[in-house]
Amino acid sequence: MLFRHVSISVISLLLSFSVWAYPSIQDENGTFTLPEEPKRIVVLELSFVDALAVVGISPVGIADDNDPNILLPQVKARLHPWTSLGMRSQPNMENIADLHPDLIIADFERHAAAYDSLSRIAPTLLLKSRGETYEENLEAAAKIGLIVNKNTEIQQRIQQHRATMARYKKALETNENLGSVQFAIVSSRGMWLHGPNSYAGSVLTALGFVSPIKNQLDTPYIPASLELLLQVNPDWLLMGTYGEKTVLDDWRSVPLFQWLSAVKKQQTIKVSPELWSLNRGIMAAEGIAKDLQDILYDKQAQ
Repeated sequence: MLFRHVSISVISLLLSFSVWAYPSIQDENGTFTLPEEPKRIVVLELSFVDALAVVGISPVGIADDNDPNILLPQVKARLHPWTSLGMRSQPNMENIADLHPDLIIADFERHAAAYDSLSRIAPTLLLKSRGETYEENLEAAAKIGLIVNKNTEIQQRIQQHRATMARYKKALETNENLGSVQFAIVSSRGMWLHGPNSYAGSVLTALGFVSPIKNQLDTPYIPASLELLLQVNPDWLLMGTYGEKTVLDDWRSVPLFQWLSAVKKQQTIKVSPELWSLNRGIMAAEGIAKDLQDILYDKQAQ
């Protein structure tokens, strides 16, 4: 009887080892492994929240810029209450430590300098987020799914996502008169065009649109003067705006502004900066595709 009890215990132990036998993945800092399945995860960029939410995992802490409404509604609907970790650009280290996480997912561009400090709190996975392309985002999501023991689920969701995006692309391609589309962030400080190597720009490329930016710049975000905007001259100008007053208020008084194709065609449209720029992820890309389809076809139906 004792032998049977010991045997069952040994088998259980061996099974537990097989469950936690994680493959190593390559992050932006090298080879990353975890000793066991993470249960308390904190994330320091919104794209990582999307990757967890689509496989049914809710982080205990999120760097949400002290505003829970910065997350997309469809993402928030999948989450349990979380602790705010402050600004994405400078998350609160004390709040992170107080949560006793067993995994931190951080952004290479924003948090590489704080990697050592974060690693002293918990194992820190360093991935691309800010400045990433659409395909890089899907690669990061796949790595997250693998490291949180949801590889099957994330692969299935990515496959489903690609099929969804293909349907949107096919629907948009049925109308050859849509023209070029450019997304930009606009505030009182200026305008930033999101180029073909930005997240929104590469989502547009995935949906079949050719960037109107003639010089395919490596930088994802391009500071734009009115003169540069006239050179780009998109048929559609989709703008995520911050603040009631923006640089456009000054540009509209300049006669050259009226020469823009998007202005002539009354195709300057305000869109959600949270959807088009901040969140970046599987649900965000599908939201952008739907938003784009609604905007372009609603306009043409008028």
